[in-house]
Amino acid sequence: MSSDTRSRILEAAWKLLEDGAGGEVRMSDIAKKTGISRQAVYLHFPSRADLLIAVTRYIDEANEIDARLAASRSAATGVERLDAYIEAWGNYIPEIYGVGKALMAMQETDSEARMAWEGRMLAVREGCEAAVAALARDGALSPDIEEEKATDLLWTLLSVRNWEQLTLECGWSQEDYVEEMKRAARKTLLASAKS
Repeated sequence: MSSDTRSRILEAAWKLLEDGAGGEVRMSDIAKKTGISRQAVYLHFPSRADLLIAVTRYIDEANEIDARLAASRSAATGVERLDAYIEAWGNYIPEIYGVGKALMAMQETDSEARMAWEGRMLAVREGCEAAVAALARDGALSPDIEEEKATDLLWTLLSVRNWEQLTLECGWSQEDYVEEMKRAARKTLLASAKS
């Protein structure tokens, strides 16, 4: 199976999802946009769930998410890791928003879309968990909150829905969003909150 064909399929699915087709994106739509048969799509991706999950990973690879997370992963302190993670994810949201919005809309009635989106959000939660663990390791996590709840709060704070509401509905700039999320996270999670 050609990796070029696989990439073309993933690009087509990405474009269709971003264009807002959402639940209307079928394997046949992707095949048509790619210029191949539906059977050829299924050779590369045995199910629509496999394809949707692969699209989210493909977007991460195309947008070099690992490079973006490098500062967070190599941070010397928990506070540095928290700030770097918020910057990396917060600035990544606008780039995946089109696909994310489509998957979120589809997940109510489409279990495959739900699986793809849940996988992406689980990865975000793992990043939040790592930042909280680094705070705890350093003794910087507030004694008023346990690690699991701190992770839950950070994960919720950094949700795509919150980004959507603050930037698109309230009109915050991207820079303001990132800075305010860092400030809110520090006030909520740190033993001695300093902004």
